[in-house]
Amino acid sequence: MSAPASAPAPASPRRIPKVPFWAQIVAGLVLGVVLGWITRSYDVQWLHTTLDKVGHIFVQLLKLAVAPLVFFAILVSITNLRKVNNAARLASRTLLWFMITSLIAVVIGLVLGLLTDPGAGTGLTPKDGQKPENSGSWLDFLTGIIPTDVITPFTELNVLQIVFMAAVAGIAALQLGEKAQPILTLAESVLELLQKALWWVIRLAPIGTVGLIGYAIAEYGWHLIGKYATFTADVYIGCALVIFGVYPLLLVTVAKVNPLQFFKGAWPAIQLAFVSRSSVGTMPVTVKVTERLGVPKEYTSFAVPFGATTKMDGCAAIYPALAAIFIAQIFEVQLGVKEYLLIALVSVIGSAATAGLTGATVMLTLTLSTLGLPLEGVGLLMAIDPVLDMMRTATNVAGQALVPVIVAAREKILDLDAYNSASASPVDGYETREASPVAA
Repeated sequence: MSAPASAPAPASPRRIPKVPFWAQIVAGLVLGVVLGWITRSYDVQWLHTTLDKVGHIFVQLLKLAVAPLVFFAILVSITNLRKVNNAARLASRTLLWFMITSLIAVVIGLVLGLLTDPGAGTGLTPKDGQKPENSGSWLDFLTGIIPTDVITPFTELNVLQIVFMAAVAGIAALQLGEKAQPILTLAESVLELLQKALWWVIRLAPIGTVGLIGYAIAEYGWHLIGKYATFTADVYIGCALVIFGVYPLLLVTVAKVNPLQFFKGAWPAIQLAFVSRSSVGTMPVTVKVTERLGVPKEYTSFAVPFGATTKMDGCAAIYPALAAIFIAQIFEVQLGVKEYLLIALVSVIGSAATAGLTGATVMLTLTLSTLGLPLEGVGLLMAIDPVLDMMRTATNVAGQALVPVIVAAREKILDLDAYNSASASPVDGYETREASPVAA
């Protein structure tokens, strides 16, 4: 008797192809523009409110992790330097390149401002301005670093004071040596927990993009951008020159690596920064892409958190340079060589005042107060600020990934094989690694 024919194997279900994270962000941008246009064109109030709430919730979720993330990231990064050879040399070289790239960025901002006269023909007058609620001066900056207690900086999200406390704790831990190891182990675990939770928020970025972009267009429309057309174009062109001109040139001449590979690896962080408008909120992605570009993990864990709170080529260099020229023209104040040198000095030294948060009001007021320009000028730029902040933050984050690559290449510690193969989305790649079993 012949054996019964075996039943055909069931067809495997078709898997829905996974959409890359960058494509999700782009789709969110497009959908946000469309919904924002519909909202403004047809005065759809419920959609206006919905876009506002979606964007606001996304930003709030990012901010929720900022204070503890900055504290533990800086603490762990400082203590991790003990694992790196020539730690002091790496730290000093990192700071030096932060300053060099900031100086180049502010020069580009000044040149663009002098060539285009962004304040001319806007129709704005000094009466259109108003003083900001929060302002910055050198005295406030210096005295404001030290907190009055250990709780308020976290409740009021004063990132600069959080950085100060974390740096003190990190240096103290280095001095204590083995006695501090239990605290360091706890800090590393808490940092991993925070980063994991923040990755969940980052996965919501496409939805957040719809709300943020849609609300910006619905609220401000295109006429506002038209009123500030020259200034807006200057900021975007200046940032683009830095990202796609200066940075590739430095990669070719100083690091001697292929700049296209840098953008392949770093693009997910730059893209998320454009949407979230927060260097600190983007920091976990920036850390991942920098590691993927071949920078040693121990050095990355110091350089990127340090850069996320102090490295601001967009917010603290290009933008205040252009804004100072813009405001001086509106208020009919003549700027000379001395004032331009002061702008460069403030941009290079005072960038820590921005502290990686959304917006650059403190840095701008610090620049204006140093130059003796009216602080009411800040009010002239507040309406257009969300549109400008996207490109500024993307520039900030690109620079925060760039400098560790340059320093690592110069110090011969860059993994060139990893650099030349970097291309995958860090979100998709990170989740794959987390889900895969650990080899015995």
